[in-house]
Amino acid sequence: AVFIATPEHWHAPMAIMALQAGKHVYVEKPCSHNLLENEMLVAAQKKYGKKVQMGNQQRSAKTSIQAIKEIRDGIIGEVFKGEAYYSNNRKSIGIGKKINVPKTLDWDLWQGPAPRKDYKDNIHPYNWHWFKNWGTGEVHNNGTHEIDICRWALGVDLPKSVTSFGGKYAYKDDWEFVDNQQVTYQFDNDKFITWTGHSRGIMQPKKPGRGATIYGSKGAIALSRNDYKLYGLDGKLIKTLKEANQSVDLTDTRGAGDLDGMHIANFFDSIRKDEKLHSPIKDAGITTALCHYGNIAQDVEHTIHIDTKNGKIINDKPAMKHWGREYEKGWEPKL
Repeated sequence: AVFIATPEHWHAPMAIMALQAGKHVYVEKPCSHNLLENEMLVAAQKKYGKKVQMGNQQRSAKTSIQAIKEIRDGIIGEVFKGEAYYSNNRKSIGIGKKINVPKTLDWDLWQGPAPRKDYKDNIHPYNWHWFKNWGTGEVHNNGTHEIDICRWALGVDLPKSVTSFGGKYAYKDDWEFVDNQQVTYQFDNDKFITWTGHSRGIMQPKKPGRGATIYGSKGAIALSRNDYKLYGLDGKLIKTLKEANQSVDLTDTRGAGDLDGMHIANFFDSIRKDEKLHSPIKDAGITTALCHYGNIAQDVEHTIHIDTKNGKIINDKPAMKHWGREYEKGWEPKL
């Protein structure tokens, strides 16, 4: 098997190459840099028949699995809304200065399928997330996790429409995405999901730095990486289930923890014992698509409408210009 935890512009191209080499793939979220790669990766998995799991680790959290089961059993009635959120206080990445590439970095290989750019001192190792050539912004970086939990809980796939509001408010620097964003996803049967992303907040949030709250006709469930809390319609806490190992910092950028181990174990068990993947690429690709729609709706500054049968954006040439990307010649992903 191959594990992919590179910058995001490499995720889908590398996963496709691994499948072509006959390998099972564990690919970190998001599974693609754009919607065209999303389609290609799902098609590649179907063509080559190997296991592909995306690294949205909370799908393997025991408390989340229990919460989803109880939601299906009707513990909070008919679910209608998922509220996904993330709050951090990331600092300015400054204005990058062109410098020599570190001797320890193969800059050409690192860029891979992305069009070539000069190396600057504010790109590597983490701030590439905020450059569109390589990253996909906070809606993917952390929204992938929380939006996925909401979609899982509501039992929905593709939205009918997506609206995004936001802006870059905190600093004047090289950061290319909005740093505060609100996205609304509308689905059939009057269900909806909201994403609130505060990458660079002005004040410290009162609630935990990340999570998903699911609203139903009889109550609500708040889910984090640490626990599951059930509330009645009167707002009173009914019960709490905690993960065995607690994450001290819910906005830790390192990403390692107990959930990773459980998610990876599920991946291995699917290979060795043919157990069901917790985040197979066909389903994970839908969550990733939602995040792409959020970025696109923000970029075109209007509501986009989605064909729920195939995921295409309907009658919107400006939005469809964002479907794929330009590749460095000779590095294009191919099926």
